[in-house]
Amino acid sequence: MDNSSLHTALSRIYPPDRLLTNPAQLTPYESDALTSFRARPKAVVIATSQSEVIQTVRLCHQLGVPFVARGSGTSLSGGSLPCADGLVIALNRLNRIIRLDPHERLAVVEPGVVNLEVSRAAAPFGLYFAPDPSSQPVCTIGGNLAFNSGGAHCLKYGMTSNHVLALKVVLPDGEVIELGSESLESTGPDLVGLFVGSEGLFGIALEVTLRLIPKPEAYKTVLAAYRSLGKAGDTVAQIVACGLLPGAIEIMDNLAIQAAEAAVQAGYPLDAQGLLVVELDGETRIVEAEFEQLMEVIHASGAYAVHVARDEADRQRIWKGRKSAFSAVGRLSPDYIVQDGVVPRSRLGEALVEIQRLSAAYDLRVANVFHAGDGNLHPLILFDGRQSGALERAEQLAGEILHLCVRFGGSITGEHGIGMEKRNFLPVMFSEADLQVMQALHRAIDPDQIANRGKMFPA
Repeated sequence: MDNSSLHTALSRIYPPDRLLTNPAQLTPYESDALTSFRARPKAVVIATSQSEVIQTVRLCHQLGVPFVARGSGTSLSGGSLPCADGLVIALNRLNRIIRLDPHERLAVVEPGVVNLEVSRAAAPFGLYFAPDPSSQPVCTIGGNLAFNSGGAHCLKYGMTSNHVLALKVVLPDGEVIELGSESLESTGPDLVGLFVGSEGLFGIALEVTLRLIPKPEAYKTVLAAYRSLGKAGDTVAQIVACGLLPGAIEIMDNLAIQAAEAAVQAGYPLDAQGLLVVELDGETRIVEAEFEQLMEVIHASGAYAVHVARDEADRQRIWKGRKSAFSAVGRLSPDYIVQDGVVPRSRLGEALVEIQRLSAAYDLRVANVFHAGDGNLHPLILFDGRQSGALERAEQLAGEILHLCVRFGGSITGEHGIGMEKRNFLPVMFSEADLQVMQALHRAIDPDQIANRGKMFPA
């Protein structure tokens, strides 16, 4: 279909100020947070209602036009990269919290609601939404849903999939269906679980029913500094092995520490090669007892400096440093690639040492900052894209790290998804039979593959 015909059809749904076709208007939508992939769509539509989204999807199905749903564009895997011959459906203005029920501890929201806004709305009732990606102040629930986002506290509280009860969805053929229910007890196939993490291949969520949980009564947040990154990694397994289940266990290496400290002055020790952030939460008496046990483990682990957050302001400062680490690394390098492979906790220290070896072999700096509690690595590979071959070398190193994760018994992704970046690594982790089943399911739901075309599966 030619551009003028598509524009005419879309103009019946959208006013001119919400139908973008000029190159200058389209440029901001050419990539998501993984800027090494770029594509210019035919058009971008800015939806303000569920009805507009449904009409647009039905039009795309009728005309065979591929579409990509997009929120804040914080995907780090190219998951919201446009199709060059397709349409971007921007969902940021579908940002209503439709209902918040403190008695049932749930919130019904539209996909454009920012993650942190859910917790802010629930705070007066002593509740919050647990998944907390580093991009929490800007990322949207629709994106969290698409990639099954986790965050620093996923060790104890799980991923987005653990906090979604029901969905209202428009499928790629325009049919509107409802999945799940408001009950914590489900029956039959877990269709909500099937949709969460499907990276936009199964359609667009129009309403999401989220589970809210009570805010913890008390916190204890501990910083432990190590002379060795591997030693910090080994301590994670020791903490979990002793029976503790902290709300979060995070690790940062020296490069990440330097960047975060320069950005937000979090009070991190600048000489540490590995910095462990451990947070206990829950009832006060339980947290106090667990804190004594945690300190025994940390003091026996070889930490040369230990700091316990003095108050809530100190705790927030510690977390601000950790959550700003990704963006702060931009101070160290003009470009970087972020990976998110997973290794078993028992091999975390070994994996970190191996990544350091690969970094030296490729002559590329790697800043490590990650969710250590579940072994979810986030190595940031620093390079200068202005230098010939630098991106290709960085991508080769990223591929080595993914192979390492699978070899150690882990996964090629923890929460960033496959998107464009890792689709050719899918066969490293899954057998041909596995991939055939996945693709058969994909074709059953979207025979024409118009929803987020070209993502996830090998080219």
